[in-house]
Amino acid sequence: MINFKELPKIIQGGMGIAVSDWRLAKAVSKLGQMGVVSGTAIDSVVARRLQLGDAGGNIRRALSHFPWPDMARRFLDAFYVAGGKSPDKPFKLVSRATARMKRSVTEAMIVANFVEVFLAKEGHDGMVGINYLEKVQLPTLPSLFGAILAGVDVVLMGAGIPLSIPGILDRLSAWQSTVLKLHVENNPEHVLFSHAFDPEAFREGTVFSLKRPRFLAIVSSDIIAKTMIRKATGTVDGFVVENHTAGGHNAPPRRTPKPNGDVATAYGPKDTPNIDRIAALEKPFWLAGGYASPEKLKAALDIGANGVQIGTVFAYCNESGIMPDIRKAVIDKLLVEGVDILTDFQASPTGYPFKLIDLKGDPTSVDEAKDRRRICDLGYLQQFVFDGNADIRYRCPGEPVNAFIDKGGAEVDTIGKMCLCNGLMATVGLGQVRGNGRELPIITAGEDFSAVMKIAGCLGREYSAKDVIDYMLSRLVPARPFIARKPGTHIDFNPSEAFACHAPLLRAQA
Repeated sequence: MINFKELPKIIQGGMGIAVSDWRLAKAVSKLGQMGVVSGTAIDSVVARRLQLGDAGGNIRRALSHFPWPDMARRFLDAFYVAGGKSPDKPFKLVSRATARMKRSVTEAMIVANFVEVFLAKEGHDGMVGINYLEKVQLPTLPSLFGAILAGVDVVLMGAGIPLSIPGILDRLSAWQSTVLKLHVENNPEHVLFSHAFDPEAFREGTVFSLKRPRFLAIVSSDIIAKTMIRKATGTVDGFVVENHTAGGHNAPPRRTPKPNGDVATAYGPKDTPNIDRIAALEKPFWLAGGYASPEKLKAALDIGANGVQIGTVFAYCNESGIMPDIRKAVIDKLLVEGVDILTDFQASPTGYPFKLIDLKGDPTSVDEAKDRRRICDLGYLQQFVFDGNADIRYRCPGEPVNAFIDKGGAEVDTIGKMCLCNGLMATVGLGQVRGNGRELPIITAGEDFSAVMKIAGCLGREYSAKDVIDYMLSRLVPARPFIARKPGTHIDFNPSEAFACHAPLLRAQA
C-alpha cells in the first residue's frame, strides 16, 4: 500500500473528457509526480479510438493484457475498425447506461477503464490515479472495478459528496458485490433506487489478488471534508481542496448568483476553503485552483499541504488530449491579446457552474455551441427522475426541449444548457459526425493561465509535461526571448527575472 508521506508534490488534474488521457498521465508519472487519467465517458472514448483504427496498436496491446480474453475480444469485435472508419461515417455509439444495465454495457466500462489505466502505468513504477465525477453515477461501479483490475494507485472523485466510494473500493478490491445508491429527483417518498454490481458475475477465471487504491475526495470546503471523514463508508485517505477558480465544473456558490451571473457577487468569503481547519483533520491534502507556480507550491507546502493539483497548464501541453489546433489557437490568442474565461451558471446539465473559453469562432465560440441543434445520444449527465410508480425516467436539460418537457421537466431548466458530452468529445478529436458536419468543441480551463503564459512565452515554443514540472520545481531555463505573433510587437524577456515575461493579462468574467 502506498505510503502517503512519499506521495508526489504535484498531482496532474484529471480533466475530462480524455483531456487527461493515458499519454499525459504516463508522462507525468514517469517524472515522479502523480499522473491522473479521466474516467469520464471513457467507454465511449476507447470505443471511438478503436473505430479510428487504434493507431499504434496501443488499445489492442492493452487488451492483450486484460485478465479475461473473451471479454476483451467481445469489446474489440464490437468497435474495432481496421484502418479506421471513413471520415464521413458516424461513430458507432456505446449503448447508454441504465439502472438495469445490459451486460455488454457493463463489460465495455470494465474493459475501457482497464485499458486507460494499463496504458498510463505501462513501463514504469510511477503513481497513476483516475478521476471520476460523483454526478455521473451509473458507470461508477464497473468503471472502478476496471481501474482496480489494472492496478490503479489512487481514485479521485468530486462534483458531489462521494460518501459511499471508500467502502465500495474496499468491497470491489475484495471481489465482493456492492451497491451504489442513485440520486433520484421528484422522489418525495424517498423510494430507494440503486445500481448493484457483483465482480464475481463477470469473472472469467480464477480469483487473483487486487490492490485497494487510495481515495482522495475533491472538496471545496472544510465542512465537506469533515462530512467525508465522519460519514464515509470507508477510509478517506486525503483531500484535494479545490476553489472556484479551477476549470471544468465548480462547486456552486453558497450565495445565489445574480441574474447576470456575476462571479464577483456570486462567490464570497464563505466559499473560500478554511485551510487551517482542513489541516487540523490530519489527512494529506493538496490545494487546487490557481496553484500553478513555484511560489504557490512553496506556499502550499509551508501551510501543511502535501502539494498542489494543477490542471490548466497541463491541458495545453503537448501530451494533452486536446486537439493540437485548439491548443495552438488558445495559446496564440493568450499570448497576443488574452483569452476570456466565462463562469457559466447555466451551461452544464448538472446545474453546477462550468468554466468556458470563448474563442469567438476560432475554432469555435460559446454562442455557436449553445445554438447547436439539440441531440442527446451519449447521456452521461442524464438525470434520474422518479416516474411516480416504481421506476426511473432518464432525462437531460441539454436534450431537445420537447423531449425534456415530455419527461416532466420544466422548459426554464433547459435555457442555456449545452451538450457537454458531445462537445467535450469533439475537443479531443472524437466528435460525432452529423450529416455534413461535426460536433463543435467545448473548451474549458481554469481562470489562472499565468503558468501557460510564462512557460509558452518564455520558451518561445510549445511546451511539454516535463517543462511544466521543471517550471513548478524551478528547473526550467528559457530557451530564448519570446517574439509575439502580433506584427511589430516584441515581448522582452529579462533573464534576471525568472519567467517575468510581459504577456497580456488573462481576462476573467462572468
